[in-house]
Amino acid sequence: MVHSPAGKAPLSCYIRTLNEERRIADVVRAALRVADEVIVVDSGSTDRTLELAAAEGARIVHQPFLGQGFQKRVGEEAARHDWLLDLDADEVVPPALAAEISALFEAGAPEGPVYALPMIICPPDGPAWEGFSISWRNKLYDRRSLRMPEHKRYDQLELPQGVTPRRLANPIHHFAFRDVANLVAKMNGSSSRGAEGSRRKGRGVLALRILFGMPAYMFQHVVLRGRWRGGLYGVSIGTVLAWGRWLRDVKMYELHRREQWRRRTPPE
Repeated sequence: MVHSPAGKAPLSCYIRTLNEERRIADVVRAALRVADEVIVVDSGSTDRTLELAAAEGARIVHQPFLGQGFQKRVGEEAARHDWLLDLDADEVVPPALAAEISALFEAGAPEGPVYALPMIICPPDGPAWEGFSISWRNKLYDRRSLRMPEHKRYDQLELPQGVTPRRLANPIHHFAFRDVANLVAKMNGSSSRGAEGSRRKGRGVLALRILFGMPAYMFQHVVLRGRWRGGLYGVSIGTVLAWGRWLRDVKMYELHRREQWRRRTPPE
Protein backbone atom coordinates (compact mmCIF):
# COMPACT_ATOMS: atom_id res chain seq x y z
CA MET A 1 0.00 0.00 0.00
CA VAL A 2 1.19 3.51 -0.79
CA HIS A 3 1.63 5.54 2.38
CA SER A 4 -0.10 8.89 2.76
CA PRO A 5 0.96 12.05 4.57
CA ALA A 6 0.18 12.36 8.25
CA GLY A 7 -3.45 13.25 8.86
CA LYS A 8 -4.68 11.93 5.51
CA ALA A 9 -6.29 8.54 4.95
CA PRO A 10 -4.60 6.30 2.35
CA LEU A 11 -7.51 7.06 0.08
CA SER A 12 -7.82 8.26 -3.51
CA CYS A 13 -10.87 10.12 -4.77
CA TYR A 14 -11.77 10.30 -8.45
CA ILE A 15 -14.24 12.63 -10.14
CA ARG A 16 -15.44 12.57 -13.76
CA THR A 17 -15.86 16.00 -15.31
CA LEU A 18 -17.05 17.79 -18.41
CA ASN A 19 -17.62 21.54 -18.04
CA GLU A 20 -18.19 21.47 -14.27
CA GLU A 21 -16.79 24.88 -13.33
CA ARG A 22 -19.87 25.72 -11.29
CA ARG A 23 -18.96 23.53 -8.32
CA ILE A 24 -15.74 21.62 -9.03
CA ALA A 25 -13.57 23.79 -6.73
CA ASP A 26 -15.87 23.09 -3.77
CA VAL A 27 -15.99 19.37 -4.57
CA VAL A 28 -12.19 18.99 -4.81
CA ARG A 29 -11.54 21.11 -1.72
CA ALA A 30 -14.03 19.11 0.35
CA ALA A 31 -12.71 15.74 -0.89
CA LEU A 32 -9.19 16.70 0.16
CA ARG A 33 -10.43 16.96 3.74
CA VAL A 34 -10.12 13.18 3.85
CA ALA A 35 -8.48 11.87 0.66
CA ASP A 36 -4.74 11.86 0.11
CA GLU A 37 -5.30 12.67 -3.56
CA VAL A 38 -8.11 13.77 -5.86
CA ILE A 39 -8.06 12.72 -9.50
CA VAL A 40 -10.18 14.59 -12.04
CA VAL A 41 -10.90 12.47 -15.11
CA ASP A 42 -11.86 15.06 -17.70
CA SER A 43 -13.40 14.33 -21.08
CA GLY A 44 -12.76 17.66 -22.79
CA SER A 45 -13.95 20.59 -20.68
CA THR A 46 -13.95 23.94 -22.46
CA ASP A 47 -14.75 26.07 -19.41
CA ARG A 48 -12.58 26.69 -16.31
CA THR A 49 -13.07 23.22 -14.82
CA LEU A 50 -9.44 22.12 -15.14
CA GLU A 51 -8.02 25.44 -13.97
CA LEU A 52 -10.20 25.48 -10.87
CA ALA A 53 -9.64 21.80 -10.04
CA ALA A 54 -5.86 22.07 -10.39
CA ALA A 55 -5.78 25.21 -8.25
CA GLU A 56 -7.42 23.25 -5.43
CA GLY A 57 -4.86 20.45 -5.69
CA ALA A 58 -6.47 17.90 -8.01
CA ARG A 59 -4.45 15.79 -10.42
CA ILE A 60 -5.85 15.98 -13.95
CA VAL A 61 -6.23 12.97 -16.22
CA HIS A 62 -7.34 13.77 -19.77
CA GLN A 63 -9.55 11.05 -21.21
CA PRO A 64 -12.01 11.39 -24.12
CA PHE A 65 -15.33 9.98 -22.98
CA LEU A 66 -15.41 6.18 -23.13
CA GLY A 67 -18.78 5.66 -21.47
CA GLN A 68 -20.03 5.90 -17.89
CA GLY A 69 -18.45 2.82 -16.30
CA PHE A 70 -15.35 2.89 -18.51
CA GLN A 71 -14.64 6.48 -17.46
CA LYS A 72 -14.71 5.51 -13.79
CA ARG A 73 -12.32 2.67 -14.59
CA VAL A 74 -9.83 5.28 -15.77
CA GLY A 75 -10.05 6.93 -12.35
CA GLU A 76 -9.55 3.59 -10.62
CA GLU A 77 -6.44 2.83 -12.65
CA ALA A 78 -4.95 6.29 -12.07
CA ALA A 79 -5.29 6.10 -8.28
CA ARG A 80 -2.23 5.69 -6.04
CA HIS A 81 -4.22 3.96 -3.31
CA ASP A 82 -6.39 0.84 -3.33
CA TRP A 83 -9.15 2.42 -1.28
CA LEU A 84 -11.24 4.71 -3.48
CA LEU A 85 -13.94 7.34 -3.04
CA ASP A 86 -16.17 7.74 -6.09
CA LEU A 87 -17.62 11.25 -6.40
CA ASP A 88 -19.57 13.08 -9.05
CA ALA A 89 -18.77 16.72 -9.79
CA ASP A 90 -21.84 17.90 -7.84
CA GLU A 91 -21.22 15.88 -4.65
CA VAL A 92 -19.58 17.55 -1.64
CA VAL A 93 -18.05 15.76 1.37
CA PRO A 94 -19.04 17.72 4.51
CA PRO A 95 -16.64 17.86 7.49
CA ALA A 96 -18.65 15.31 9.51
CA LEU A 97 -18.45 12.72 6.74
CA ALA A 98 -14.74 13.41 6.21
CA ALA A 99 -14.13 12.77 9.92
CA GLU A 100 -16.16 9.56 9.83
CA ILE A 101 -14.23 8.23 6.83
CA SER A 102 -10.90 9.20 8.40
CA ALA A 103 -11.85 7.27 11.55
CA LEU A 104 -12.24 4.09 9.48
CA PHE A 105 -8.52 4.20 8.66
CA GLU A 106 -7.21 5.02 12.13
CA ALA A 107 -6.46 1.38 13.00
CA GLY A 108 -5.41 0.37 9.50
CA ALA A 109 -7.55 -0.69 6.56
CA PRO A 110 -11.35 -0.51 7.01
CA GLU A 111 -13.10 -3.75 7.91
CA GLY A 112 -15.35 -4.22 4.89
CA PRO A 113 -14.55 -3.98 1.17
CA VAL A 114 -17.34 -1.47 0.48
CA TYR A 115 -19.26 1.22 2.34
CA ALA A 116 -22.61 2.76 1.44
CA LEU A 117 -22.94 6.50 2.01
CA PRO A 118 -26.22 8.34 2.50
CA MET A 119 -26.79 11.14 0.03
CA ILE A 120 -29.08 14.11 0.61
CA ILE A 121 -30.30 16.71 -1.85
CA CYS A 122 -29.17 20.32 -1.51
CA PRO A 123 -31.69 22.41 -3.47
CA PRO A 124 -30.42 25.48 -5.33
CA ASP A 125 -31.97 27.77 -2.72
CA GLY A 126 -32.51 26.88 0.90
CA PRO A 127 -31.07 24.36 3.36
CA ALA A 128 -30.14 20.76 2.62
CA TRP A 129 -32.98 18.26 2.85
CA GLU A 130 -31.73 16.68 6.06
CA GLY A 131 -33.54 13.55 7.19
CA PHE A 132 -35.53 12.86 4.03
CA SER A 133 -35.10 12.23 0.32
CA ILE A 134 -32.10 10.07 1.21
CA SER A 135 -30.41 7.85 -1.36
CA TRP A 136 -27.75 5.27 -0.56
CA ARG A 137 -24.75 4.84 -2.85
CA ASN A 138 -21.80 2.44 -2.63
CA LYS A 139 -19.13 5.12 -2.88
CA LEU A 140 -16.21 3.98 -0.72
CA TYR A 141 -14.54 0.72 -1.71
CA ASP A 142 -11.38 -1.34 -2.09
CA ARG A 143 -10.50 -1.81 -5.76
CA ARG A 144 -8.75 -5.08 -4.91
CA SER A 145 -12.20 -6.52 -4.15
CA LEU A 146 -14.56 -4.50 -6.35
CA ARG A 147 -14.32 -2.61 -9.62
CA MET A 148 -16.65 -0.38 -11.57
CA PRO A 149 -18.35 -2.12 -14.51
CA GLU A 150 -16.75 -1.98 -17.93
CA HIS A 151 -19.91 -0.56 -19.45
CA LYS A 152 -20.93 2.48 -21.45
CA ARG A 153 -24.12 3.17 -19.50
CA TYR A 154 -23.81 1.53 -16.08
CA ASP A 155 -21.50 3.18 -13.56
CA GLN A 156 -22.44 1.69 -10.20
CA LEU A 157 -20.67 -1.09 -8.32
CA GLU A 158 -22.10 -4.56 -8.81
CA LEU A 159 -21.67 -6.37 -5.51
CA PRO A 160 -20.67 -10.04 -5.58
CA GLN A 161 -23.00 -12.50 -3.89
CA GLY A 162 -22.51 -12.45 -0.15
CA VAL A 163 -21.03 -8.94 -0.03
CA THR A 164 -23.15 -6.51 2.00
CA PRO A 165 -22.00 -2.89 2.22
CA ARG A 166 -21.49 -1.36 5.63
CA ARG A 167 -23.28 1.94 6.12
CA LEU A 168 -21.86 5.26 7.23
CA ALA A 169 -23.96 7.72 9.21
CA ASN A 170 -23.04 11.11 7.75
CA PRO A 171 -24.32 12.13 4.32
CA ILE A 172 -22.81 13.43 1.11
CA HIS A 173 -24.34 16.74 0.03
CA HIS A 174 -25.66 16.34 -3.50
CA PHE A 175 -26.19 19.57 -5.46
CA ALA A 176 -28.20 17.62 -8.00
CA PHE A 177 -29.67 20.41 -10.11
CA ARG A 178 -29.33 24.13 -10.76
CA ASP A 179 -33.05 24.70 -11.28
CA VAL A 180 -36.13 22.84 -12.49
CA ALA A 181 -35.18 23.29 -16.14
CA ASN A 182 -31.82 21.64 -15.45
CA LEU A 183 -33.50 18.76 -13.60
CA VAL A 184 -35.93 18.21 -16.49
CA ALA A 185 -32.99 18.02 -18.91
CA LYS A 186 -31.25 15.50 -16.65
CA MET A 187 -34.39 13.36 -16.43
CA ASN A 188 -34.75 13.44 -20.19
CA GLY A 189 -31.19 12.19 -20.65
CA SER A 190 -31.27 9.57 -17.89
CA SER A 191 -34.61 8.17 -19.09
CA SER A 192 -33.16 7.68 -22.57
CA ARG A 193 -30.12 5.88 -21.17
CA GLY A 194 -32.33 3.77 -18.94
CA ALA A 195 -34.67 2.78 -21.76
CA GLU A 196 -31.79 1.79 -24.01
CA GLY A 197 -29.63 0.10 -21.41
CA SER A 198 -32.13 -1.73 -19.20
CA ARG A 199 -33.65 -5.12 -19.82
CA ARG A 200 -36.60 -4.52 -22.12
CA LYS A 201 -40.04 -4.92 -20.53
CA GLY A 202 -42.90 -6.44 -22.54
CA ARG A 203 -45.30 -4.21 -24.45
CA GLY A 204 -48.21 -5.19 -22.20
CA VAL A 205 -46.35 -4.31 -19.01
CA LEU A 206 -45.22 -1.02 -20.51
CA ALA A 207 -48.75 -0.16 -21.64
CA LEU A 208 -50.02 -0.64 -18.08
CA ARG A 209 -47.19 1.48 -16.69
CA ILE A 210 -47.79 4.26 -19.20
CA LEU A 211 -51.52 4.33 -18.43
CA PHE A 212 -51.45 3.84 -14.67
CA GLY A 213 -47.86 4.11 -13.45
CA MET A 214 -47.56 7.85 -12.91
CA PRO A 215 -49.61 7.95 -9.67
CA ALA A 216 -47.50 5.11 -8.26
CA TYR A 217 -44.28 6.86 -9.23
CA MET A 218 -45.51 10.09 -7.64
CA PHE A 219 -46.39 8.24 -4.44
CA GLN A 220 -42.89 6.76 -4.38
CA HIS A 221 -40.98 9.96 -5.15
CA VAL A 222 -43.14 12.43 -3.21
CA VAL A 223 -44.57 10.50 -0.26
CA LEU A 224 -42.35 7.48 0.42
CA ARG A 225 -39.12 9.40 -0.19
CA GLY A 226 -40.41 12.20 2.04
CA ARG A 227 -39.98 15.01 -0.47
CA TRP A 228 -43.30 16.48 0.64
CA ARG A 229 -41.34 17.63 3.69
CA GLY A 230 -39.57 20.08 1.37
CA GLY A 231 -42.85 21.98 0.95
CA LEU A 232 -44.34 22.87 -2.41
CA TYR A 233 -40.89 22.92 -3.99
CA GLY A 234 -40.15 19.43 -2.67
CA VAL A 235 -43.44 18.14 -4.06
CA SER A 236 -42.60 19.76 -7.40
CA ILE A 237 -39.14 18.17 -7.52
CA GLY A 238 -40.59 14.79 -6.58
CA THR A 239 -43.12 15.14 -9.39
CA VAL A 240 -40.38 15.88 -11.94
CA LEU A 241 -38.47 12.79 -10.75
CA ALA A 242 -41.63 10.68 -11.04
CA TRP A 243 -42.16 12.01 -14.56
CA GLY A 244 -38.58 11.03 -15.43
CA ARG A 245 -39.28 7.47 -14.26
CA TRP A 246 -42.51 7.36 -16.28
CA LEU A 247 -40.70 8.76 -19.30
CA ARG A 248 -38.36 5.76 -19.27
CA ASP A 249 -41.38 3.49 -19.77
CA VAL A 250 -42.60 5.63 -22.67
CA LYS A 251 -39.20 5.57 -24.35
CA MET A 252 -38.88 1.82 -23.89
CA TYR A 253 -42.31 1.39 -25.48
CA GLU A 254 -41.17 3.62 -28.32
CA LEU A 255 -38.22 1.28 -28.92
CA HIS A 256 -40.67 -1.62 -29.27
CA ARG A 257 -42.68 0.36 -31.81
CA ARG A 258 -39.57 1.30 -33.77
CA GLU A 259 -38.37 -2.29 -33.97
CA GLN A 260 -41.82 -3.49 -34.99
CA TRP A 261 -41.97 -0.90 -37.76
CA ARG A 262 -38.55 -1.91 -39.04
CA ARG A 263 -39.63 -5.55 -39.25
CA ARG A 264 -42.70 -4.58 -41.24
CA THR A 265 -40.88 -2.23 -43.58
CA PRO A 266 -39.02 -4.08 -46.36
CA PRO A 267 -35.45 -2.94 -46.99
CA GLU A 268 -34.94 -0.70 -49.98
